[in-house]
Formats: sequence, structure tokens, C-alpha cells
Amino acid sequence: MQTDSMMAQTGIVDVVVIGGGQAGLAVGYHLRRSGLSFIILDAEDGPGGAWRHAWQSLRLFSPAAWSSLPGWRLAGDDQDYPSRDDILEYLARYEARYELPVRRPVMVRSVERADGDRLRVVCDQGIWMARMVVSTTGTWRHPVVPSYPGQEAFRGLQLHSSIYSEPTVFAGQRVLVVGGGNSGAQILAELSKVADTIWVTERPPAFLPDEVDGRELFRRATERVKALQEGRGQAVPAGGFGDIVMVPPVVEARGRGVLQAVRPFSRFFDGGVEWADGTRSAVDAVIWCTGFRPALDHVAGLGIVEENGTVALEGTRSVREPRLWFVGYGGWTGPASATLIGVGRSARDTARRLIDSLAASAH
Repeated sequence: MQTDSMMAQTGIVDVVVIGGGQAGLAVGYHLRRSGLSFIILDAEDGPGGAWRHAWQSLRLFSPAAWSSLPGWRLAGDDQDYPSRDDILEYLARYEARYELPVRRPVMVRSVERADGDRLRVVCDQGIWMARMVVSTTGTWRHPVVPSYPGQEAFRGLQLHSSIYSEPTVFAGQRVLVVGGGNSGAQILAELSKVADTIWVTERPPAFLPDEVDGRELFRRATERVKALQEGRGQAVPAGGFGDIVMVPPVVEARGRGVLQAVRPFSRFFDGGVEWADGTRSAVDAVIWCTGFRPALDHVAGLGIVEENGTVALEGTRSVREPRLWFVGYGGWTGPASATLIGVGRSARDTARRLIDSLAASAH
């Protein structure tokens, strides 16, 4: 097995893992005893992946006991819903605990086919050659913002939830929160304490019963994938990760009567928005809680990204480039694989298959 100093000198490893967030660390956990040389390249300045950019008051919708990566449980029980800072601390300690070979900040520009059996990983600090590459870049760098007529004329502030931090800068303003998922509900809950808020959702928000949390959503996501794989489309359970979990801040907001949503507006004007009936509302800011798409710019040159923005996979392995694997992007890479509890299964299966594939090719 190569030492870290040898890898630094040669830039040649068995496996490059792109991304040092929860998915990258989970893959690293399963690779660390394989005997393979590997490196984890992370674009962030410190541990935590996309969690570093989450709003300050964010709470997980799964209790601590159900929010852990493989091998080491996050402290807490079924009544503790971890905060953003809890997760940042946990991921930093996890990385150190298992001595995972993370290098940062390293921005991967592209993954390219090279001569022989290796892929070339081109970074802002050099090039790595690898027999296999696991991409775990997630979605944070590709936020989705809908397009509306008149949007360019709007003089107020527009920002995506990916860069929203805390509510005090909006004190006394009128703010539209657009999006009916968990991020929209949680951001609305805290903003409504300091600002005049309007919650805009495509359809009426789906609230889960108070006693239901992320464990039930994980079960539903798993059953949905199994049902579709077995041709039992009618058996797919209703609900999913878009359903709103009644974490304490959202319950408190319900008690204040602010969880009332309206359907989308029709257009912007310079000072606000116009609704379907032609009436207008003055607005100071819009916060888009409208989701993300996979961050796959680094593999676009391989010609494997489909029109829907994903990659055709067999399990988590690219069909059109079998040396490339994808972990942690959501349902298309495994049930609930964009969550702390869900990514462990995808990471484990990916590592096992990758290790077996490299072993087979060596004979």
C-alpha cells in the first residue's frame, strides 16, 4: 500500500473520492481497510461538506440515533434533533477518528479518460490518476431557482436557501419564502418572528403527524425503490422527503398560525410580485427554497450526463464509464442516499463492489 508521501509525489492512487462531505467520508470509511490506496479531494476549507453552508438554526428531521455515518454513532437519543453545528462537529471528529486521507481545499475541474486503465482527475492543484473514481459532490453547488416573468426588474433581494444564514438581516421587511419542503418550513418558522412573511408553495404543504420523523421517511424511500424495482408501482407508499417534519421550530410556528401557504404568483414587478388575480404585493426579499440538482460539471466532458441531469447507473456504477461511481446524490444513487442515515448503505455497497472489481481485474 502506498504511503501518503508517495501518493503526494506521484499523484497515482487506486481510488480518488471527489468530495469530503458525509458521502465521501462514508466511502472512505469502507475503503480504509481495503489495502487500496485512496485520496479524498474536498473543495471546502474545512470539514463538513455542504453542512458548512446550511443556515445557522437548521435542525435535522431525524433524531440523533438515526443520523449517523457507518461505524460511529452521533451522540444523542430519539428525542434529540441535532443542529447544524452538531453535525459539523461530528463530521470533523469522524474524519479525524478514522484518519481519512482528506486533502482540502482542492477543486476538481474534470474527470477525463486517460491512456491505459486509469481515469485522470484534473484539479486546481494538479492531476491525480486513479483506477476508479467515486464522485460524492452532492447538489449544494447547483441550486435551482425558478424563472418568472419580470424577474430581472425586481429591485429587492433574491437569494437561495443554500446561502441563507440567519433572519435578523430581514427584520421589519416583507419576505417571500418560496418552496414547500422542510427547508421552506424551517426558514419560514424563524423569519416570521422578525419579518412579515408570505409562504409560497406549488401545492398545499404536506405536514407529517407530529410523531413522525426522518425514520419514517427513510422507510418510505427504501420501500419506494424496492417497489419500483419489483414492478409494484401501485404499492409505492405516499409521502417522501419533501413532506414536512414537525421539528420543534415548525411546531412552534404552527402555534403562532404562520404555516399558511398561498399558491405561486404570476410575475415580478420592480417593487414586488403580481398574483394570478392581478393584485400586487410589495416585497423586499425572496428566499428560494426550491431545491438543487446534481453537481456534475466535473464529469460532463465524459458524455455520461443524461438530459434529466443524472447519470445512468447500474447500482451506483456508471453504465457508460464503469470506472466511475456516484454516491450521495439522492434517490437515483440509492434510497435516501443524500441523508446521513441513508448514505451508509450506498457507500458500503459501492466500496464492496469497487474493491471486488479491482481485485478481479488484477487477475
